[in-house]
Amino acid sequence: MEKNRRIFTSESVTEGHPDKICDQISDAILDDILAQDPSSRVACEVCATTGLVLVMGEITTEGYCDVQKIVRSVVNDIGYNRGKYGFDSENLAVLVSLKEQSPDIAMGVDVDGAGDQGMMFGYACKETAEYMPMPIMLAHKLARRLAEIRKNGSHKELRPDGKTQVSVEYDEKGQVMRVDTIVVSTQHDEDVTQEELKKTIINEVISPIIPKSLIDEKTKIYVNPTGRFVIGGPKGDSGLTGRKIIVDTYGGYAPHGGGSFSGKDPTKVDRSASYMARYVAKNMVAAGFSERLQIQLSYAIGLASPTSICVDTFNTSKYSDEYLIKVISENFDLTPKGIINNLDLRRPIYRKTATYGHFGRDDLDLPWEKLDKVDTLKKYL
Repeated sequence: MEKNRRIFTSESVTEGHPDKICDQISDAILDDILAQDPSSRVACEVCATTGLVLVMGEITTEGYCDVQKIVRSVVNDIGYNRGKYGFDSENLAVLVSLKEQSPDIAMGVDVDGAGDQGMMFGYACKETAEYMPMPIMLAHKLARRLAEIRKNGSHKELRPDGKTQVSVEYDEKGQVMRVDTIVVSTQHDEDVTQEELKKTIINEVISPIIPKSLIDEKTKIYVNPTGRFVIGGPKGDSGLTGRKIIVDTYGGYAPHGGGSFSGKDPTKVDRSASYMARYVAKNMVAAGFSERLQIQLSYAIGLASPTSICVDTFNTSKYSDEYLIKVISENFDLTPKGIINNLDLRRPIYRKTATYGHFGRDDLDLPWEKLDKVDTLKKYL
């Protein structure tokens, strides 16, 4: 690697990864409840292990949720529908421990304040068409492609669990130069050979996704580096909602406040303010204020307005941070109520975000990915 160049790595996981199973169940329960009662308060977490799913948390709603049915439906949709996988939809024990939201928390939310304290980050850059960092976008696309060839029936030797990882080399100016390393690990049937698997992954997953211009003779490709990945999913490793928050956001390219998204209704600023921060950053970059922009918002429980706003353009803007914050404050309502209303978040739109990232999704019509503020913002340039 030449001097002053750097390599950055991001990972993604498939929908059959144990943590992602839990994220999907949490958000499927959230969607079901919001479809019945948009004002529901939901904080639903899931853990999974061999033959067992535990659903726990706090839910206050006028609706009714058949938790058992939803859990089994999600697990079946993912592809865990055979006993030999060690985790299948028909033979699960599903335990439910749900109670109402704490009245102490509700007291702050009822007056349109934030449901908790904390800080949330949003990020956007011109590195890809999706205004996302290249490593995480390539990792997500590889993971989605891996799931696609499994679920369309063309490669029945593949099983639901899987991971991808992409390392991208940047030059001294921060421009993408090449892909340095690609790692794809996929769960598989016992009788498939490593050679067959590697050929399939290179031809059917990597080649259609990674631009040829980014691969050279030095690019390293690893498929199932241990040589075997038969035991996977919750049989191989326990799963938990909210344990893939870097996969969900920017692949480590931007900071993370620490709060997860899945299973939380939009009064929880961990989720809604992170979506708004992404919306702000993407529209500001698209409008031309900078090549890259990161925004941090912070909140206190029961208070509506952010306790702080911080921006960083990484020396890619001619405007001061103070001016950018002024533009943001004048054009975006950053109160929990304003975020929920402007992004129309009291809808059952969340399960599909629980895999392959919450940001940069051109396959979903997500309100925080819209560029509908660009023309208004350009008046401030």
